[in-house]
Amino acid sequence: MFSVGTDLIEIDRIEKAMENPRFMQRVFGEAERMELEKRRFAPQSAAAAFAAKEAFSKAVGTGISGFSLCEVQLLHNQDGAPFLKLSGKALEKFGHWHFSVSLTHTKTLAQAVVIAQNPEEKEF
Repeated sequence: MFSVGTDLIEIDRIEKAMENPRFMQRVFGEAERMELEKRRFAPQSAAAAFAAKEAFSKAVGTGISGFSLCEVQLLHNQDGAPFLKLSGKALEKFGHWHFSVSLTHTKTLAQAVVIAQNPEEKEF
């Protein structure tokens, strides 16, 4: 069965939150922080990653409960395509699912769409 989650967030909201090191540690995983560092902590990149976490939580239907945000990392392959890397409780619960991620942003907004497939559930 497929499900979709989407999120839209103001970039300046994440930019302000990034000033707090606790926010960065709590929300972004280690590999994700390394990617953000390579992008010089561009607020639009951090906002897109945050939106992807929110979209993931909507696609799996749990909201943000039962796992930590830093357990859902938005990373990019060698071609630059985004993907989700799960760890901890997120991996335990959803490691067998398949995900597709799409990101976009303007000067002020970042958006993520996550399509999730649970291979254990039948279609409608």
